[in-house]
Amino acid sequence: MSKADDSDLFVGVDVGTSGCRAIALDSALQVHAETHTHWSPATHQDNRVEQDPDIWWQGLLTCVRDLGQQTHVKRIQALALDATSGSVLLADAQGKPLTAGLMYNDQRAVEEAAWLHPRIPAQSAAQGASSGLAKLLWLARQPNLESAHYFLHQADWLLGRLTGRFGVSDYNNTLKTGYDPTAGCWPDWLRELPVPRHWLPDVRPPGEWFTTLDAHVAAQLGLSEKVGVVTGTTDSTAAFLATGADHAGDAVTSLGSTLVVKVLSEVPVVAPEYGIYSHRFDDLWLVGGASNSGGAVLQQFFTPQQMQQLTPLLQPETPTALDYYPLPAPGERFPINAPDMPPRLTPRPDSGPNPDAEFFQGLLEGMARIEYTGYQRLAELGAPWPSRLRTVGGGSKNPAWTQIRQGLLGIPMCKARSTQAAFGAAMLAWRGFNGPRPTPG
Repeated sequence: MSKADDSDLFVGVDVGTSGCRAIALDSALQVHAETHTHWSPATHQDNRVEQDPDIWWQGLLTCVRDLGQQTHVKRIQALALDATSGSVLLADAQGKPLTAGLMYNDQRAVEEAAWLHPRIPAQSAAQGASSGLAKLLWLARQPNLESAHYFLHQADWLLGRLTGRFGVSDYNNTLKTGYDPTAGCWPDWLRELPVPRHWLPDVRPPGEWFTTLDAHVAAQLGLSEKVGVVTGTTDSTAAFLATGADHAGDAVTSLGSTLVVKVLSEVPVVAPEYGIYSHRFDDLWLVGGASNSGGAVLQQFFTPQQMQQLTPLLQPETPTALDYYPLPAPGERFPINAPDMPPRLTPRPDSGPNPDAEFFQGLLEGMARIEYTGYQRLAELGAPWPSRLRTVGGGSKNPAWTQIRQGLLGIPMCKARSTQAAFGAAMLAWRGFNGPRPTPG
């Protein structure tokens, strides 16, 4: 087992749909360099969402090279990456893509999902047209793919490009393809499906030492061939890891366009009717749910400048009594499963010292109640009530909203170590470097 010293650096790369970000951490998990790049968005046509995988690879190369220009490349010891869950492709035996990248929100496999529905466990994360398994079945039915050898998730393909060794994944990226993280294997029911089993990757834990950089790739990046490559994870799991949450009961709320609550649990919790699945997180389980409420509702009524101007006028210690359920459009999935539920945004104040501020506060209070109910729902289903809470996303910067939430939740709030998924990926690189290595041969 190798141990990092103070001069070592560890690189994490977060690969998304519109760009990627890379961060270099030292052995004390302090940021030494950071960069990002953007690329053309995925192509949308009806229910198909595609992207050229080479865009991901070129973006990764650009980011890592840029990090090398910001710091001493000889200090870089290991690299790990995260990517979007459910983005997949087929490749040949040399790892050359035979298809476009079918993105996480691609819904073309509607018929395949309907066929799978009664044939796989109802609680499987592989249910639904956007799942990796439905896309795998769709791909298996396409013509002229006789040379297909690997079914790869976005992170898997990039891992193969970095190392020259394809066919390896992690148990977070494979969850929606049907992998069973509790049993630690591909399930027996998969054998009953018309799916080429030899296409499926070998699954490892995130943060495990895999191998070193391919010599040609190392030269492209200006790095040593001895730089280690560590198994990665999904973008959402990397972002959670980056916050510093690591004990059962640690929770993270994301206040972005949507409102997402997650908590670490000692037992997995699965409730597909609420969109709740559990990602394995070392010896714990990351349980979460996503409401349709969130910052997108606020943006329907206020500009960022207006919200900034109204925030000092809010009175968090004096609730408005406005009983709002802020939704951007009809339909809620969590913590209430109500596909036709209408937004509740009336009455809107039209009198008083500042009706706009009162309306703004009422919306924030409504979302705080959704957050509270979300953690209640997770607790009812078997997850722990949060013992500590960290917050990420744009809403975390609003002090009045924080005070409103604190008063309702009554949970100690901690500052997130980082809000960047790339930071979490770099932590995996650090972990893999300091962990056990496979025995040669």
